[in-house]
Amino acid sequence: MSRRYFGTDGVRGRVGTHPMTAEFALRLAGAAAGVLAPQGGKVLVGKDTRLSGYMFESALEAGFVASGVNVLLAGPLPTPGIAFLVQRLGCDFGAVISASHNRFDDNGIKFFDHAGGKLADALEEAIESRLDGPATTRESAALGRAIRVDRERALYQDFCAATMPAGMRLDGMKLVIDCANGAAYKVAPRVLADLGADIVPIGCSPNGRNINDGCGSTDTALLKLTVAGVRADAGIALDGDGDRVVMVDQLGRGVDGDQLLLLLAKARLAAGELRGPVVGTVMSNLGLELALSELGIPFLRAPVGDRHVLQLLRTHNGTLGGETSGHLLCLDKATTGDGLVAALQVLAVMKATGKPLAELVSGMRHFPQKLVNVKVARRFDAGAHAGVAAAVAAVERALGSRGRVVLRASGTEPLIRVMVEGEDAEAVARHAAALAEAVSAATPAA
Repeated sequence: MSRRYFGTDGVRGRVGTHPMTAEFALRLAGAAAGVLAPQGGKVLVGKDTRLSGYMFESALEAGFVASGVNVLLAGPLPTPGIAFLVQRLGCDFGAVISASHNRFDDNGIKFFDHAGGKLADALEEAIESRLDGPATTRESAALGRAIRVDRERALYQDFCAATMPAGMRLDGMKLVIDCANGAAYKVAPRVLADLGADIVPIGCSPNGRNINDGCGSTDTALLKLTVAGVRADAGIALDGDGDRVVMVDQLGRGVDGDQLLLLLAKARLAAGELRGPVVGTVMSNLGLELALSELGIPFLRAPVGDRHVLQLLRTHNGTLGGETSGHLLCLDKATTGDGLVAALQVLAVMKATGKPLAELVSGMRHFPQKLVNVKVARRFDAGAHAGVAAAVAAVERALGSRGRVVLRASGTEPLIRVMVEGEDAEAVARHAAALAEAVSAATPAA
């Protein structure tokens, strides 16, 4: 079945434009309830800090209640917090209203199953199959109820703190925490402070419109300045829904998801706690793969998207994976990517070794990457076109074993993404431009 609405992470789009309307959210709630709790049950609903979250929260609440499902409204809470509380509160499923790292004028809706995991493709397809029908409204006696459970965020805070090694605290560490004016603005500073850290919060004053605006994991300029200015030990940047993390070392230099993944893999290997391969994506830097190889750690690449990383980890019985953007999965600690939990694991390594973040991430070389987005009339398999395939083969011969080429269609826009990676930045840029030209020439008519 070709899915019309669900992408790599739920349904997402511009607010006010189909499907991100109140009417669609109401029908989506009814369809989800029919698949995930057909006999009635309980759903946990959380959101980030976007202005439109109030509207979508009300629409989902109405749709769920009309379908006979009881609704627990958690308010602003990180996406992984909802995944955790779905299990803890015994819910049949969870719903999160968020567009992650996007601007405030976008929003999205995604679901978790009863175990706090992303929905299987078959379940998302079953939900879509019900969307063309009318919204369900049961008779009065069979309707659900709705209650606020805002205080339950304390359970999630306790869970995050408990992922640190037993007895370990953060006393003596000065940390800058940037919550992107998003869903983690209450819980992340509280967890770090309760663990004894001296914290400097930024990006913790949401107004409905400033989520991911000049702050958070997608824009660390202010975080870098603040870390250096207050002489902090490190900076932590989450995204709008709290499932991504990147960091800044004590010198004000950025540390991306690949570097953090390598740091955690090395620490778990040394402790005898690393299980299975480490999983990245096709966009993970070649330097990560080579560094892991030198340690004897198997490395696998999944398609872009943390759900694909999760699937590959489960297939190979692994526990550690992630993306350059900061989606880090520590499946020995949480069921889904959790920015705060991942940050705490990094801080635990810093505490246990007594080494600064800059030293801990110094062992990885970043290979130059060049990404070019080629606009196309419609999506197509660029790699299967004879002219493009020949151009790719020529570039791969030139790069040898110390470089890579990735062609992939965007899941949300009419774009073919061309990525070239190698040792020489000028050669990489030249090869990327040549491949982009080949893809553009091969683009089919609309």
